[in-house]
Amino acid sequence: MAFEYPFTTHKGTKTHQPSLIVGLGLAGMMGLGEAPAISYYNITVDEMIASLDSKRAMIERYALTDPERFWHFLHHLIPGQNFLTAALDIAGWDLFAQMQRKPLYKLLGLDWENIPLTDYTIGIDTAENMVAKVNAHPWPVYKIKVGGNDDIDKLRAMRAATAAPFRIDANEGWTFDDARRLLPELKLLGVQLVEQPLNRAEMDAMKDLKALSPLPLYADESCVTEHDVKKCADGFDGINIKLTKCGGITPALRMIKEARQLGLKVMMGSMNESNIGSAAIANMLPLLDEVDADGPLLLQGDITEGLTYTNGIIQLSGRNGLGVRFKSAKS
Repeated sequence: MAFEYPFTTHKGTKTHQPSLIVGLGLAGMMGLGEAPAISYYNITVDEMIASLDSKRAMIERYALTDPERFWHFLHHLIPGQNFLTAALDIAGWDLFAQMQRKPLYKLLGLDWENIPLTDYTIGIDTAENMVAKVNAHPWPVYKIKVGGNDDIDKLRAMRAATAAPFRIDANEGWTFDDARRLLPELKLLGVQLVEQPLNRAEMDAMKDLKALSPLPLYADESCVTEHDVKKCADGFDGINIKLTKCGGITPALRMIKEARQLGLKVMMGSMNESNIGSAAIANMLPLLDEVDADGPLLLQGDITEGLTYTNGIIQLSGRNGLGVRFKSAKS
């Protein structure tokens, strides 16, 4: 999948992103799941396909009666492979919801209310180009990637172009002194929250930063799986859950529950997935405080459809399961 613009974060630049799409079929129904290949996690589509092929027969024989039990089966069948597990788990939920003739959010017992707006992400670029992207994509809230010496200058330039709130994602790109200096200025610039200002190893420093921060701080790289949620409670105000990294919808539901018990806010984030992975996020919107599910907006095209984006509002298709399908499929 190709991006509309080169996508740059503190971790690097990419113009394309390979993604694994899996399908689980039964009785004419097809559940879809997705896992993008992320270089800094050393995950490739070829490796995921090889693992899938080696276990395909056992997966095909599995009797899907409960998506949570299916996740546990996968967790033991392909241990440590969260990306592949996530794709299969999402497909399992999609298929099971279709079997129950319900949209996924209804299967989860959710009402379509209190839906947060999704942001639109602006990658690191020159100030001129970042402003041009804002002007080309008017949106009610922006997520802005940072991590350089001129972050504030770029944000000031964008602030002159829009009154929309900003969310800042440093992707571990700041030092403690950077963050302490920048946070008060960010508040003055209309920033709502900051994701992962420090390296994931600096948990003690995060506790100190949280104590002095005028803005909510959200964990991203510090909160990969459900085992990380409790560790983040002292150093962050919230967590950003990525379905691909944590292993799918099943563990994400447990992470949300634990975060609420710990008094943490919950955001769910994109890894630039297509409609498939983004629909998995969208069906969980009633559970979230914030969401970054703009993957389809950042891509040049998509082989699937099912989500509609209107001024930050995500609307589902109304179909059962995730509500997505391949574009070549008939209504």
